[in-house]
Amino acid sequence: MSSSNPLEIMARLGYGARGVVYCLVGGLAVLAAIGSGGQTGGSRSALRTLLDQPFGDLIIIAIALGLAFFAAWRLIEPVTDADHRGSSGKALATRGAHFLSGLVYAGLALSALRLALGRPDSGGDDQSARDWTAWLLEKPFGQWLVGIVGLAIIGAGIAFLLKGWRGNVTEKLHCDQQTSRWAIPVGRMGFMARGVVFVLIGGFLVVAAWYSSSQEAIGLGGALAKLGSQPYGQVLLGITAAGLLAFGVFGLVQARFRRIDAPDLDDAKNAVADTVQAIRH
Repeated sequence: MSSSNPLEIMARLGYGARGVVYCLVGGLAVLAAIGSGGQTGGSRSALRTLLDQPFGDLIIIAIALGLAFFAAWRLIEPVTDADHRGSSGKALATRGAHFLSGLVYAGLALSALRLALGRPDSGGDDQSARDWTAWLLEKPFGQWLVGIVGLAIIGAGIAFLLKGWRGNVTEKLHCDQQTSRWAIPVGRMGFMARGVVFVLIGGFLVVAAWYSSSQEAIGLGGALAKLGSQPYGQVLLGITAAGLLAFGVFGLVQARFRRIDAPDLDDAKNAVADTVQAIRH
């Protein structure tokens, strides 16, 4: 699907980069579950494994650029309402969540770039989660804030589970019936797996808030490790990891077929500027 709109091109490359990262995370966790090597790390750990591959640093730079595009799109899309969600309570919550995810992916893009340039972060996803949790706990009403964030992440996880169970995962795709036939089960599996890890991450954030301890916080890698440590953990880990791999594949489908009504670049700049101005005042 060709387009001359730079924001649409940027968004498609971004969806593709996110898909690649989830494919890496899910694929490595599947290998760990079946005892064939691999790892249950998060996004940063998965990207680190690319350094041992030929041209690994260049591949990571390309992924970092794609993640930066995705972060930018996730900041622009809710501000301009490019997905035409409207201004209902549910729509505003979704748009706000997308904006926050843009900040998260901006951080991941920066970490990937640092990794490619030989300046890796001191820790992975879990340490990053603990760092920002500790920062938030130091703020006034910090425990309440961490608890609210945790509950919001749990809510997002439940929404993903419901979307995977009975939602229309291809509603924003422009694809033929043959593609939809396999994209629907792949997308459903992916959203359900993502829902599981979100519920786990949010649950441990609530625990961190309850005990006022940032050490209780976990990231994506920590959520997978928790699954693996349960009774029948290898089975649980394998199913969830396969789901994350499926979500990565679905991300590549989104990069090709998703309906993206990107605004003109000047309109997007004005909308973002107005939003920043409103926040400042």
